[in-house]
Amino acid sequence: MKMQSNFLCALTLFLTASFGMLHAQDNNVNTEFGVKGGFNMSNLYSNDANDDNVLYGFNAGVYATLPISDFIAIQPEILFTTKGAELDYNNAFATGNAKFRLNYIEVPLLVRVNITKNFNVHAGGYASYLVSSKVTGDGDISFDQEINTDDLNKFDAGLSAGVGVDFNPISIGLRYNYGLTTVGKERTVAGTTYTFPDAKNSNLTLYLSYKLN
Repeated sequence: MKMQSNFLCALTLFLTASFGMLHAQDNNVNTEFGVKGGFNMSNLYSNDANDDNVLYGFNAGVYATLPISDFIAIQPEILFTTKGAELDYNNAFATGNAKFRLNYIEVPLLVRVNITKNFNVHAGGYASYLVSSKVTGDGDISFDQEINTDDLNKFDAGLSAGVGVDFNPISIGLRYNYGLTTVGKERTVAGTTYTFPDAKNSNLTLYLSYKLN
């Protein structure tokens, strides 16, 4: 998604510029433990991420915020999250859509910087493990098929960046995940090596979290 890639670049620049302001802030970050969940807009990309074929899904899990200074914290999370893509087709033979769904257990590890008491930016990376996958179709041709995860790359990893606004004990935020590993496995058939699907995950999340302590 080009919009999301631009968002990631702008956020990185903003995070860098923000460090010059932090010495004037008070103690803006505290230890937190909580639950969170959100709405996903995911896609698969080969070269540049774009806004086509977006699949809507969700994420849910737990998080911790562990301060290492008055305004910086390490934020690990454990989430169940859905990713994938949706394809609409319309040709001489059939019309409809197909959804390729990937379900992961995901572990983001983020550096959280509280610019103010109520506003933070965060960036880091994530690692995921594929627990299930399926492809479904609606239209002239309907199908619902589980995919053997052994036929796909079970591990995914990438970069994460986002912003959050805190309304104690509730927070809302926006985060973008940019995958760095292909969804498909590399395999060789008849002397030819290929990867299918030769694509990576792209995911934009709008989330809501609730502090428990």
